[in-house]
Amino acid sequence: MPHRKRKVRKKRGSRTYGWGQVGQHRAGGRKGGKGKAGLGKHKWTYTVKHAPNYFGKHGFHRSTGRKERVINVGELDELVERTAAKEGGGVVNLGELGYDKLLGAGRVSRPLTLR
Repeated sequence: MPHRKRKVRKKRGSRTYGWGQVGQHRAGGRKGGKGKAGLGKHKWTYTVKHAPNYFGKHGFHRSTGRKERVINVGELDELVERTAAKEGGGVVNLGELGYDKLLGAGRVSRPLTLR
């Protein structure tokens, strides 16, 4: 067991445990902040020596490369006119046409059935 941990038994009741006048070695402000505070400022030499990869980005981010195709409700009338010849009347299957999302901007002039 390390010596620094055994010494505690001998120092019980001594108020400062061998750290000089009252308050020394107690407050977090004495060491320049808590935890990793100051690694980019006053603890920079520690960062260079012991944690050189702490700052910056590492690795790469993989994006899917595909964006969602969206359509507004107001654009459905034009879509029905273009696809009415293929399908029957006011029936629109947005999934087959390649749309992922239906947004709520605009108005529809006639009743439609969406699939």
